[in-house]
Amino acid sequence: MIYDRKEKHLKEQEEYSQKAVSFMYGTFVGRILLRVAVSRWVSKLWGAYQSSRLSRRSIRPFVEKCGVQVEEEELSRFKSFNDFFTRKKEVLPQTDDPGALLSVADSKMQYFPITDDLKLKIKNSVYDLADILEDEKLAAEYQGGTCIVFRLCVDDYHRYHFLDDGKLIWVKKIKGALHTVRPISEKYRVYSRNSRQVSVLETVNFGKVVQIEVGAMMVGKICNRQVETFKRMEEKGYFEFGGSTVVMLLNAPVKFDDDIIEMNAKDAEIQVHAGEKIGYLC
Repeated sequence: MIYDRKEKHLKEQEEYSQKAVSFMYGTFVGRILLRVAVSRWVSKLWGAYQSSRLSRRSIRPFVEKCGVQVEEEELSRFKSFNDFFTRKKEVLPQTDDPGALLSVADSKMQYFPITDDLKLKIKNSVYDLADILEDEKLAAEYQGGTCIVFRLCVDDYHRYHFLDDGKLIWVKKIKGALHTVRPISEKYRVYSRNSRQVSVLETVNFGKVVQIEVGAMMVGKICNRQVETFKRMEEKGYFEFGGSTVVMLLNAPVKFDDDIIEMNAKDAEIQVHAGEKIGYLC
């Protein structure tokens, strides 16, 4: 279930290619095919096709099926499906409040407490934070902190941003599989098995923050900008075609907005947009 903050109601949403994903994860034959589908070379081949001019014919059916808001005259200027899929927004919401906690992506979000034994329960999977980061020392710094999961569906804007002003400390790339990040894959523990990039950020208002981009099925590439310093809501990077996830770890004491607290307690995902306020520093 997805909570729409504007309409103030819960809705059930069927995601793009839901039947195909359900077949692969929910049937014996599908799980055999799944072994091939989650490999990196399949995603690279699919990504190469989506970056070719041949893929342009997929744009209009995708727009119509997913209800993506794109001006008619814009459609003809895209050179490939990935060109359309990674398009930029002209304007993001802005706020002068340095304590505002902002969404870093258009996504379906939830938040989870990191327990004192560094366990993290996301949906029906229990993760060890050190497995997600592949770094026990870094994981220990977030004992008792907060994890925010921003799950991007294929119809979401696929660029993501920096939470705050700051500087990049270090980045690590972790190779892995490319399972879907939809709830149906929960038993595969995707946040500790999928390909991902870990960035450690020193921010002005939120202290040391970890941002993790998680690859997913049919994601051609995680494309991060090479920067040393950054401003709040400056673009950090983008995902090529496919649903993906940004995971954020915070030590700073934050309080989420009341509607997010209420819906998170009901295990619903909340639809948010890049630059939208979702909470504030305590």
